[in-house]
Amino acid sequence: MSSGFKSSKGGVIAEFEPAEVSILRSLVEQVLGLVEPGHTSDDPLERALGIGSAQAPSDPVLARLFPSAYEDADDAADFRRYTEATLRDGKRADAQTMLETAKPGRSELTAEQAQAWLRSLNDVRLALGTRLEVTEEVHDEIAMMSEDDPRYPAYVTYDWLTYLQDSLVRALW
Repeated sequence: MSSGFKSSKGGVIAEFEPAEVSILRSLVEQVLGLVEPGHTSDDPLERALGIGSAQAPSDPVLARLFPSAYEDADDAADFRRYTEATLRDGKRADAQTMLETAKPGRSELTAEQAQAWLRSLNDVRLALGTRLEVTEEVHDEIAMMSEDDPRYPAYVTYDWLTYLQDSLVRALW
């Protein structure tokens, strides 16, 4: 397993084994496929401004990545309409930064790249956690789970992503 992240002057040191980079890239590419550009209106002005659909995603992962900002359905729809396309752009940019900078061995990330990694790792964890229906008892579940359980690799991967995210937060602060 990698040593994760360590702080350095002006940035963060990342250290990964080739297999870890492969896993990270695969997971980020999957999330990148989910957060494709949002649908905008046929109206040219709305399209130019990035005004999109007011409808909440039906996919549970997308609903977790783009939660409703308000309890009131009308307020939530208005907010989503004006913000989701930009949020999708940001998530794609963060994922692309991670794909471009994820390398085997030791590498240095700038502070901006490390922040993009942090946001992208969070998106990957949210997506995987939603698919696995992770609860706060995830560590107990993993401890009791047999290594022969077909879910075991996914749960261990989720746990590893949690470790990486924690390591990166500590390196940044």
